[in-house]
Amino acid sequence: MYNALLACVPFLSAFVFAGIETKAIAAIAAGVAISCGALGCSFAMGKAASHAIDAGARQPEVLGKIQTMLLAAIVFIESLCIYSLVVALLLIFMFR
Repeated sequence: MYNALLACVPFLSAFVFAGIETKAIAAIAAGVAISCGALGCSFAMGKAASHAIDAGARQPEVLGKIQTMLLAAIVFIESLCIYSLVVALLLIFMFR
């Protein structure tokens, strides 16, 4: 596992030789993965909701269709956040 981690990210070798263990690097990578995933998903959900409210205000007669499309979009956006959580959990538990 150690060699696989160093092969994936070459600049990590300087940290490992400086005394940081593989578990610490995996923990940092897991934190970065979940924070970037959550940040991106929250911005995307906010933008989708903002545009849906805008469209509903312009054309109230199609609000039902807009709401359905918004919920479908939020489901797909949330799946990206769940994928980042899975990657973070894999990083944490694979490099024990």
